[in-house]
Amino acid sequence: MEKKRVLLVEDNEDNFELVRFLLDRAGYAVIPGKTGRDAIQLSQEELPDLILLDLSIPDIDGWEAAQEIKANPQTAHIPLFALTAHTLPGDRQRAKDSGFDGFISKPIDVVGFGESIHKVLENVAKK
Repeated sequence: MEKKRVLLVEDNEDNFELVRFLLDRAGYAVIPGKTGRDAIQLSQEELPDLILLDLSIPDIDGWEAAQEIKANPQTAHIPLFALTAHTLPGDRQRAKDSGFDGFISKPIDVVGFGESIHKVLENVAKK
């Protein structure tokens, strides 16, 4: 069975490596990105099963990248989750308004992370 592919867009190297490790351990293939432009381009080229997108990234921030990804009919269906330390209620609402389907706050829950991603993809498959 082919691994589900996750586009991970995170510019902080430590956070990127932690999330990549957790995804690898949970059985997912990781497509790496560091900027908002990477998020937009790789989402179109790779058509991943899930996008995890930091909000505070170079070039184009995560909010704007999310809007472009969700505005494109080719990528609008891909589940898009904010991966961020911006955890105030206003940040969650802004993420939702930008097109994010969900929110994963930092610091990452390393114990439950893989199961959380599995549930996200399982729920998408049911739709």
